[in-house]
Amino acid sequence: MIASGGTGPARSAASAPRLPRAARREQILAAATEAFARGGFAGTGLEAIATEAGVTRVILYRHFDSKADLYRAVLARARDNLGAAVGPPGYTGQIVDALLAGAARDPAGFRLLFQHAAREPEFRAEADRHREEMYAAAHQQLAPMIPDPGWLRWAAHLTPAATITAIAAWLDAGQPEPDRAAERIRHALVGIVDAARRGPGRTG
Repeated sequence: MIASGGTGPARSAASAPRLPRAARREQILAAATEAFARGGFAGTGLEAIATEAGVTRVILYRHFDSKADLYRAVLARARDNLGAAVGPPGYTGQIVDALLAGAARDPAGFRLLFQHAAREPEFRAEADRHREEMYAAAHQQLAPMIPDPGWLRWAAHLTPAATITAIAAWLDAGQPEPDRAAERIRHALVGIVDAARRGPGRTG
């Protein structure tokens, strides 16, 4: 039994209103995103997801063949949502604002993409591919500013990782000062780029 809107009488999944197929799929994906972000892939059962979505397992299997199939669809949805917020590929100063906006709209999806998926052996390859794309974009953006190849590689790896970690920590902290968060994160990232620009043997 689940609560209807949190204030009305409890209703069973079987009594959920009929929805168009696309709307029902989105309902399931949204519920699964929240459930997987809380419990991870291994720790979340289909029964729990069906209950959270307000559907039966029969309805769940009409849309997804397995838990792995559902998890991949959840990751794809999170990527699409974040991609819509960020826009064309590239690693510029404005990407921090866009990533923050996307994370604020879909915190569970953000955590799944950048924290949970990388720890799931079955889905690690997808997370690695995403990280490699971020590295390539950062490398291209930072190359004109950092002449030393080794320090350029260091900054291209570290800057995206620091950005994601900073945004995840911002979510965990309750999203303080949303209109100033991007500025604060960019200020932290400047230190990484400045350190890389100093190059070997340079102190100022």
